Amino acid sequence: MVTLLTRRILLRGALGATALHVSRVMAAPPDPRPDSRIALVIGNGAYRAAPLKNPPGDANAVAKKLRDLGYEVTLRQNTSLRDLIEALREFSVRAPKASVRMLFYAGHGVQVKGRNYLVPVDADPKSEEDIPRQSADVGEFVDRLSAIRTGTNIVVLDACRVNPFAGGVIVGPDGRRLKFRGATPGGLATVDAPVGTLVAFSTAPNGVALDGSDGEHSVYARHLLAHLQTPGLTIEQLFKRVRIGVAQDTGRVQVPWESSSLTADFCFKPDTGGRCG
Repeated sequence: MVTLLTRRILLRGALGATALHVSRVMAAPPDPRPDSRIALVIGNGAYRAAPLKNPPGDANAVAKKLRDLGYEVTLRQNTSLRDLIEALREFSVRAPKASVRMLFYAGHGVQVKGRNYLVPVDADPKSEEDIPRQSADVGEFVDRLSAIRTGTNIVVLDACRVNPFAGGVIVGPDGRRLKFRGATPGGLATVDAPVGTLVAFSTAPNGVALDGSDGEHSVYARHLLAHLQTPGLTIEQLFKRVRIGVAQDTGRVQVPWESSSLTADFCFKPDTGGRCG
């Protein structure tokens, strides 16, 4: 278990290095290559409490799709707190040189006092107050990306909306008892995406994100994978299709949503004429 002191040291080093890098960027703006696209893909499933079946496979499949689309992908599976923070730090340092920057995270995520956290597999909180010390703050990561004045940021969170350490089930539309990523419906805090950023969530506020009970992927990842390589499909239309598919498959138990402040058209795969839309 990473102690509070160790966590503070890790965060201080991560944020300090990033702050120094960003200050240099502001002094001398980077010149990202137009075709430079990077992605950090994380799949956490091997939790000590409330393990999840799908995230590692979801992450593998998303990483492969993105590589096929020309992204330089860093894939991390079942990350400890140290590994999770280091992966986010490394990505933040590389980000200013890329024109498109994407994070895909599958695993547990929770809200504590209005802040959203990605939960590493070695987390073992005894109370709500332990979670900020044992997890990675989503808001801090998004803030770091928003300091970059050029390019596009995409953050996709296939994570639960509630505390995952009590376990639970709900009854799906077909009568099956479905394990979900949390205890009772609660909700991640709303995220206002900064300019140039889209943040996509696998379920709506106060909703639940289902872990696939009989399939290879979560219901959200399955629909995302189905549309990532559609030529000319704008990112807004892509996530609309994902939302429709997930809502239909779950009987509206799970309805994805997005927060976007994108100022230019974007698609993962342009059409044959190099266009989106």
